[in-house]
Amino acid sequence: MAQRSRKRGQRAAPPPQPPGSKPPSRTELRNAEARAQLQPLAPGERPGPVTVAAIAAAVLGVLNVTLYLAGVRVRHTTFAGTVLLGVVLLMAAVGMWRVRYWAVLGFQTLLAVTCVIASLSLFLASNVTGAVRAVLVIGSSGTLFWKLVGAMARIQMPERRAPQ
Repeated sequence: MAQRSRKRGQRAAPPPQPPGSKPPSRTELRNAEARAQLQPLAPGERPGPVTVAAIAAAVLGVLNVTLYLAGVRVRHTTFAGTVLLGVVLLMAAVGMWRVRYWAVLGFQTLLAVTCVIASLSLFLASNVTGAVRAVLVIGSSGTLFWKLVGAMARIQMPERRAPQ
């Protein structure tokens, strides 16, 4: 069987490696290129997805407790659990408003759990309304989760120093 050659685009040559070490993989090279393109946050800058997440967390935290006090109940919930969730969401909102890495990571964890639970509830949906709600929750939490991934890379990025 004859071999075919495939033309590939010109790629930059990898940096020279010390003897005895293996060259970086294509994935490592792509990751390094993506990191080189990231810009660190300017002082006082807050990425858009982090702002949206902070507002959403604050609204959900206040709304959760307010609805419970208004008499709206979900099966197997307690006042203590509702207040605890509200406090956690408000702490995440304040932390994200201040652009703290831990707050964004914690809120992403809540988004991931929400997405998994909504995905599982999609299997149990007994009507179209329940299925549509689950799909909306999956879509919104998944999209916000993905947008926060890029923002987190910029938040944890150290400041670049000018070459001397």
